[in-house]
Amino acid sequence: MSSEAILLDSTNVADVVLPFQVDGLDVRGRIARLGPTLDAVLAAHAYPAAVARLLAEALTLTALLGSVLREEGGQLTLQAKSNGPVSLLVTDYKAPGEVRGYAEFDPEKIAGIEPGASLPELFGEGYLALTVDQTASNDRYQGIVALEGASLAEAAGSYFETSEQLPSRVRLAVRHDGLANRWYAGGLLIQHLPRGEEGAQRLFAADAPHPNWQHATVLADTLRDEELTDPSLTLETVLWRLFHQDQPRIYTPIVITKGCRCTRERIQSVLRQFSFNELMDMREPDGAIRVNCAFCSKDFVFERPAEKD
Repeated sequence: MSSEAILLDSTNVADVVLPFQVDGLDVRGRIARLGPTLDAVLAAHAYPAAVARLLAEALTLTALLGSVLREEGGQLTLQAKSNGPVSLLVTDYKAPGEVRGYAEFDPEKIAGIEPGASLPELFGEGYLALTVDQTASNDRYQGIVALEGASLAEAAGSYFETSEQLPSRVRLAVRHDGLANRWYAGGLLIQHLPRGEEGAQRLFAADAPHPNWQHATVLADTLRDEELTDPSLTLETVLWRLFHQDQPRIYTPIVITKGCRCTRERIQSVLRQFSFNELMDMREPDGAIRVNCAFCSKDFVFERPAEKD
């Protein structure tokens, strides 16, 4: 076993993403688990259980996808917009590992929906957009697909199949410890490496799934939700259980934290873009302008300057 092989004595059990590769199956992937960071994001709003669970899944998916960004400041944003009970879901990742997110919903429509409801029940009809901003090259990429599938994991898999033509399998799981009021979420993303033997057809372009990919997805589907969300079980142990026969390799873990870019200075720079009359229209009865950050629910108050005598 190489020095990059799975280490079973790791203490990385939550708020971390582990990149890995299984050469024998032509698979690359990432596995993640969120804990305290997830609690911190969800605590900013009093979300109903169904919305909190959905946002937890989205944050985990965003951590899995965004952790491919190597350059500090690079950003990935996931957005789902619909005409259903949950009208808007936004999460983003800023390298090297900050996540944030929020959801907008209709309280009356969401009241009768149980946690773990299907995507159509939560969203109705809508779209899923994924935007990637690279800071060094100033490149910006966006892919948009219909919000389809029974779950967010299925919708994400469809996104990769449609937008990137890359066979992918996504697993997401969420657990709420009601006694301790703690949330845990976990996710697995595996993708078929877009390469093939010299002179042969590229693996992802074949008409039928490659046997290696079929085997990898069968293994991924044996993963239990409890394994993804159990804070006493290391992610290395989970990977070893899934792929030990094919000698998986893991790379440097990526630590995930809660982050928000709202600052008084940033908001002031935005307000300066409005005209004097527009700013006057924003004032409340006491003359102040109040701005609320949708992500962290923090209020910023800009008071009217005192008049000179």
